[in-house]
Amino acid sequence: MSAGCSSCASSHTSPVTDKTYRRILWFALISNGGMFLVELIAGAIGQSLSLAADAMDFFSDAANYAITLVVLGMPLVIRSRAALFKGICMGLVGLYVFYTSIDHIINDTVPRADVMGIIGFLALLVNVVVAILLFKFRTGDANMESIWICSRNDAIGNIAVMAAGAGVWASTTGWPDIIVGLGIAGLGFWGAIQIIGKARHELRDAQK
Repeated sequence: MSAGCSSCASSHTSPVTDKTYRRILWFALISNGGMFLVELIAGAIGQSLSLAADAMDFFSDAANYAITLVVLGMPLVIRSRAALFKGICMGLVGLYVFYTSIDHIINDTVPRADVMGIIGFLALLVNVVVAILLFKFRTGDANMESIWICSRNDAIGNIAVMAAGAGVWASTTGWPDIIVGLGIAGLGFWGAIQIIGKARHELRDAQK
């Protein structure tokens, strides 16, 4: 993890109340909520597992930003518990994608490559902007780090969705979409492990 013990210790006495950070979180919340709706509709129209997976990820992130805005400035133990909850949510999103992939495999679904490419590019633009805005806040407590990890994972996932669209177009099969959808789920699991691990470490330190 990028954040070390020094950043954890500093957050015990200096909870984050930066107004710029709050404004960035509000922008991220609104943009992620909007992209959730866009990708949810596009995923249904284009029959794309990777878009559906990314839509669920946008929903999870929007909820994460909302939770962070509520607990921002509160004691470390509360922020760590919020981060633990967010990590669990990320893991549940991954499980949902794995479950959905089974249906796509059984029905041999072939998604629309054009929809995947266009929406994937739009989502990438949104996530790159959010990731850039959050970059300098990436090494705070578990709650702040969870926000950065979500944004980073989303940008990587969007690039993969666009690649999957190209793969579907070239192969005329749905396997590139399925593989990328499962990859997004795996990335979510890895992010969840990172967040849960750091949050538990902070909670143990707070109880000492």
